[in-house]
Amino acid sequence: MDFLFARVVSICTGNYFGLSLRVDSHFYSKMIKFFLSLCFSFPILLIGQGLFNKDQVYTRQDTLRGSITPERSWWDLKRYDLEVAVDIPSKQIKGSNTITYQVLSEFSTMQIDLQRPMQITKVMQEGIELKVVHEGNAHFIKLKKSQKSGESEKIVVYFEGKPRVARMAPWDGGFSWKTDANGRPFIATANQGIGASLWWPCKDHGYDEPEDGLLLAITVPNDLTAVGNGRLVKIEESDLEKTFIWEVVNPINNYGVNINIGDYTNFSEIYNGEAGELKMDYWVLSKNKRKAKRQFKDAPRTIEAFEYWFGPYPFYEDSYKLVEVPYLGMEHQSSVTYGNKYKNGYNGRGRESFDWSGTGWGLKWDYIIVHETGHEWFANSITAKDNADLWIHETFTTYSESLFVEYHFGKKAGKEYVIGTRDVIANEAPIVGDYGVNKEGSSDMYFKGNNILHTLRSIVNDDELWRRTLRSINQEFYHQTVTAPEIENFLSKSFGMDLKHFFDQYLRQPSIPTLEYKIDGSKISYRWVEVIENFSMPIDVYVDGRSKRVIPETEWKEVSGDSFTIDEDYYIDVVKS
Repeated sequence: MDFLFARVVSICTGNYFGLSLRVDSHFYSKMIKFFLSLCFSFPILLIGQGLFNKDQVYTRQDTLRGSITPERSWWDLKRYDLEVAVDIPSKQIKGSNTITYQVLSEFSTMQIDLQRPMQITKVMQEGIELKVVHEGNAHFIKLKKSQKSGESEKIVVYFEGKPRVARMAPWDGGFSWKTDANGRPFIATANQGIGASLWWPCKDHGYDEPEDGLLLAITVPNDLTAVGNGRLVKIEESDLEKTFIWEVVNPINNYGVNINIGDYTNFSEIYNGEAGELKMDYWVLSKNKRKAKRQFKDAPRTIEAFEYWFGPYPFYEDSYKLVEVPYLGMEHQSSVTYGNKYKNGYNGRGRESFDWSGTGWGLKWDYIIVHETGHEWFANSITAKDNADLWIHETFTTYSESLFVEYHFGKKAGKEYVIGTRDVIANEAPIVGDYGVNKEGSSDMYFKGNNILHTLRSIVNDDELWRRTLRSINQEFYHQTVTAPEIENFLSKSFGMDLKHFFDQYLRQPSIPTLEYKIDGSKISYRWVEVIENFSMPIDVYVDGRSKRVIPETEWKEVSGDSFTIDEDYYIDVVKS
């Protein structure tokens, strides 16, 4: 959920302007767009994100972080066994990561990533300490054992240090060292975008995930509880400490790994889903248990809706968890983190709940539960290989919000929700980022992406085919890392249409298509303007009140009639000349 878009809006509306907004009308939705435009005129708010910097210069560190280097490509990641001891008073961590891998081709240097000020202190393989050459946040391990193709090997990486502190989690990434209302430690990690190597050594690139999962052992003071990903398999106790051992048996993306520490209490339920019994586990601060039991009723409602649209929850073996944290929330795999203040709507930095759509539908459910749970399908099961394609995560997941609304409140409500979000779209930069340098695209990947999919659904005009395609895409790419062309080609094939220019228009340049029309007596002329070369898209219009599908081109086309309106389901600009 690297929610830059939400961050900019909430900073502007809730923090910089001191406003208390309840976005429950079209008027307030317009206000948000106005404040958003003001934010975009202050570059300081975008420092570190490079959102609109067309002349950004990338460094070797960017390439080492964002590309499949030779030192990464020769080995296939199989499993992590990660042990972390957390020293709360000093805000330091220490541990080891045993990395199991399969050799794909013979090579003698392995790249492992760990960001400063964290340090790799030692690397071992079969009892032999290995030399490590450090280059910024990339560390090159010189292997002594011959690496033979097809063989399974292990290395153990020891690390320690004071990890970066998150200033505004989850958007900037790092450790949140907070306390709860009773003064007890309340600690969590979030590191999408900046990377998991912010706090633990790993192969920090989206293309490769550990097929055999992860074991995560977290050691904390014995009066606290540590919650990780997957299922709790064991607690080891001593006089002063407890080690909570969690295990994930499915593949997991690096940024989805998290640790959460606090005065937690637990309750759970069983959801009878498409793939059988799903354990739904809730870890909340002790004082919030009553509120959580009320608010978390949205969790099974969300699973119900998304299993209808997308197919079975992708991680039955690892369970589903909501974990309270001291920040807004994040899509950590099988360990969705939650900080939405036990209220419906979106509760970011503003003082009150609001609805991104301005329609009121968004105030009928908990935004963080729905959005972050949607990421279990799109981000955690289906994961972008390169951060430039982060839109695959956010576009489909933001669209899942309107599908949740449609499932529980009807198709008209879902349509109103998605169309309502158009007022907070900027159309200032492409949704697709730069490849090979760990650079995501515009934050329009959220609400513009939502409307792109709604537009595509309108073109398809077959609700059963639409649902069948959403389910089949989750079958085709189940637990896989993917590229944008793979997703786009799959949709083209499923719908029986060439969508290349459609996606190029909406994803790879800022502006949306503009339809120009004019009425001369009983003759209506229309055409596309400001579109990419070879762009073609059918749209539904109303001519004299009657629905008609037309296929505009860049040359004028004509139809007989006296009145002409465009179906609002299509996200386009319209100009009457």
